Amino acid sequence: MTTTLTPAARVAAVRRHGLRRVFLVGAVLAVVAVALVITALSVGSVAIAPDDVVTALFGQGTRRAEYIVTEVRAPRALTGALAGVAFGISGAIFQGLVRNPLASPDIIGITMGASAAAVIAIVVFDAVGAPVSISAFAGALGTAALIYGLAWRRGVSGYRLVLIGIGVAAVLSSVVSYLMTRAQVRDAHQALVWLTGSLTARTWTDVGPLALAVLVLVPVAVVLAAGMRPLQFGDDTATGLGVRVERHRLGLIVTAVALAAAATAAAGPVAFVAFVSAPIARRLTHGNGSVLVPAALVGAVVLVGSDLVAQHVLELVGIVPLPVGVVTGVLGAPYLLWLMATANRMGRAG
Repeated sequence: MTTTLTPAARVAAVRRHGLRRVFLVGAVLAVVAVALVITALSVGSVAIAPDDVVTALFGQGTRRAEYIVTEVRAPRALTGALAGVAFGISGAIFQGLVRNPLASPDIIGITMGASAAAVIAIVVFDAVGAPVSISAFAGALGTAALIYGLAWRRGVSGYRLVLIGIGVAAVLSSVVSYLMTRAQVRDAHQALVWLTGSLTARTWTDVGPLALAVLVLVPVAVVLAAGMRPLQFGDDTATGLGVRVERHRLGLIVTAVALAAAATAAAGPVAFVAFVSAPIARRLTHGNGSVLVPAALVGAVVLVGSDLVAQHVLELVGIVPLPVGVVTGVLGAPYLLWLMATANRMGRAG
């Protein structure tokens, strides 16, 4: 005897299956992220076994192991993981809100604004450390406000936001290039390392503000993302469903910009992490439910994994350790070229 499901029951069954897949993908990504962090704490010039890493984290290891794990390696690994989470969520919000795969902070000028402000702080004001991070954070917020203001025409069109963002990024890139040509060698080297995106020499001072930003902004992003789906059907439909479109859109943009700004201030403008996290998460979950949490975990996996490759794997083939942004750039650039090529063949802009 066969049971015929009603249409509503079929929809409910598909939704339950989709949610199970999202939870499964999230659990697997979380395990992979934790495993990569423990690996990052284990490998280096002094190898430490994973079980010794765990005991050192709980203050039960040798003094040497505790110092290496908690003071040298943990800040770097945690900065990478938290920055990956922030970049992943920021990219997912922008791409979902604008309905354009090109709309990520590193494509539409947000991180370039942070970069320009940081280079000005380094080259013009001889700043180092925290002042550079603060300048980068302020630069990202200011650039986002400029792009939003220029894109406003009785509302914000996603296509216009992307085009204006790319234009602003080009102008800011010229500013950075000019400053680099006028800088002293020492300042130019420091600025270049920062512009590439690096986790080198990170301390708990870098982890603290980023962790606070993630703890505050991620729950806000999850709550606001619940209203993102009506916005994807257009402003008129969303308004008819009772969504305050511009207020909700502005809240999402501010949250995404703040996450990108915090991550950039801590790790530099690491290329393509925000750009690829949401598409990878969407493919893994088959588009079921919100991709915010999977995108955050993908971002952490990509950034921590890329740093491991940059610092340790490349040494096996005789390449000196590189900034993490070099590896993420190598991974992300082919995807951008593929996206542009397929969008061109399909006759649409992304």
